[in-house]
Amino acid sequence: MITLTRRTTQTRCELCSMERELTFHHLIPKKVHRRAYFRRTYTREELQAGVDLCRLCHSAVHRAHDEVTLAREFSTLAALRTSPDLQRHVRWARKQKHG
Repeated sequence: MITLTRRTTQTRCELCSMERELTFHHLIPKKVHRRAYFRRTYTREELQAGVDLCRLCHSAVHRAHDEVTLAREFSTLAALRTSPDLQRHVRWARKQKHG
């Protein structure tokens, strides 16, 4: 069974800052962890690093970019925030009702 949420004191999405139920997003998607480049380049702790995102933002991240692009270009919260697609999404998400 896969757990999408992790215990956290965080109550706000780290991308849109809205108070919603959070899910854990691996900054380097698990799908690429077995690839040699990522095993050589990152420590186990770095591969497990992530951020707490609401479901709206988590889905938007994976819709906006494929796993390899996320791993190579958007492997930090700061980098995710620079994505034009995600900036547009955040503006939209902040207008949505809590849910």
